[in-house]
Amino acid sequence: MNNRTTSREIVGLCLYAVVVSSCETGIKPTAVVTAADSADQVLFNMSHYVTAEGIQRAHVLADTAYFYSPTQTAELRNVHITFFDQRGAQTSTLTSLEGTYHWQTGDMEARGHVVVVRTDSATLRTAVIRYSQSRSQVSSDQIFVFDEPGGQHIIGQGFTSDPDFKVVTVIKPVGRGGTFTLPNQ
Repeated sequence: MNNRTTSREIVGLCLYAVVVSSCETGIKPTAVVTAADSADQVLFNMSHYVTAEGIQRAHVLADTAYFYSPTQTAELRNVHITFFDQRGAQTSTLTSLEGTYHWQTGDMEARGHVVVVRTDSATLRTAVIRYSQSRSQVSSDQIFVFDEPGGQHIIGQGFTSDPDFKVVTVIKPVGRGGTFTLPNQ
């Protein structure tokens, strides 16, 4: 019986040694906080209309929206936005995997496979695009591709533009087809 007890004790000590030696030092967190854990509100299948002076300017759709009151932001997932001009006519749509909307300032950032399509079928593709309401400016510091009907194709390292893409400044542009006016010319 002593041999059995000794064998059990040895096996038990070995298991204990393995467990103790595999443990890391320090305190481990009991849970990881994610966006969903800390949001003040979570909306599924969100639909939001943005108006200015009674005219629809945007229609924002998102699979999920996480609202954070302290920072006045909303994190959106699977974003689809339709934009309208000052008269309420549709101008373009934007789709992205995610985005951040700052409801205090009206600024927005779209991230992940961002595609903007104008009503004339011109298409802009990039990884990130930002809109600043106070500057009335759209910009990106990421590589983008812009294609217009008629064959104009522009690739650049980034850009700044007015919301209607009438005055565009491109960083390191490369392209073909069409014409454009250089700034201050």
